[in-house]
Amino acid sequence: MRAVVPPNAVPPTAVQPDAVQPDAVPPITSPPITTSAPNARSRPITTTKTLAAAKTIVDDTLLPAAAAATAVIADRTHVLVVTDLTKRFGETVAVDHISLSVPAGTMFGIVGPHGAGKTTTLSMVTGLLRPDGGSVLVHGVEVWANPAVAQRNIGALPDRLRLFDRLTGRQMLYYAGTLRGLDAPTVNQRSTELAMALGLEDALGRLVCDYSTGMAKKIALACAMIHSPRLLVLDEPFESVDPVSAANITAILQGYVGAGGTVVLSSHSLEVIQRICDVVAIMVSGSVLASGTIAEVRGTGSLEERFLDLVAGHPQAKGLEWLSSFSD
Repeated sequence: MRAVVPPNAVPPTAVQPDAVQPDAVPPITSPPITTSAPNARSRPITTTKTLAAAKTIVDDTLLPAAAAATAVIADRTHVLVVTDLTKRFGETVAVDHISLSVPAGTMFGIVGPHGAGKTTTLSMVTGLLRPDGGSVLVHGVEVWANPAVAQRNIGALPDRLRLFDRLTGRQMLYYAGTLRGLDAPTVNQRSTELAMALGLEDALGRLVCDYSTGMAKKIALACAMIHSPRLLVLDEPFESVDPVSAANITAILQGYVGAGGTVVLSSHSLEVIQRICDVVAIMVSGSVLASGTIAEVRGTGSLEERFLDLVAGHPQAKGLEWLSSFSD
């Protein structure tokens, strides 16, 4: 029996936590189902338990069928098309007529300094912030003309996400899954497997308000992935996450992309973007100054050199000679 979702329901990332009381989400009483799907693909696993769990969730639960994924990759359908997107806050132009096309089966990175417009852009892409102009198509559907349909294909991890922190981790995942139309047994299975993949299996019974910053980010990522969307839009997914968890998340995302899923992520770390992304866009002052494959954008130098060149060079520290004359 499928969960009944109210017709005016919106994704959890777009709901203000103050509007929902903890008891609005029923407690999980049925035991989690941990068996794999009947047609699950098995591969040799030689990593740690959490990396193995990450591989299981990628292989068995979140990915589309291999044949369908291969067709998507071969077709190179553009899952996300942003055209002439614009946003102002008073006299400040946060996003200045940017256009981007993101093919299916790619890891697309957006990098730029603070205030470049990355978060504003991703908020408009996911339907959390209304643009002043331009359009956003997700799998051929305009986000702002038909948000209910478009957002079914999106899993979002926004910046400064506010969670329902008086729920337990399992209740939070149950709420996210049933709101997306999943039945209870499927939600329980995926919740358990996602928790194992992200190293949260011992924390599902605890209130989210007791989570560390990194744990809260991981439970929010699990909520974004639980319905297996075509597109994941992640704002700084590795911020405040420990190195082991970052490796687990990277393994999940790479497997998801390898089977035809698409990831758009922002990061301040050029090293992260260069290591895991196929395509990159450099944003500065609300504009995209360069976009393409890593090799195309960096040219004959390194990505860092290209980035610093586009942001007008690395500022030199001047006038701080007093730092060398100590107070004692």
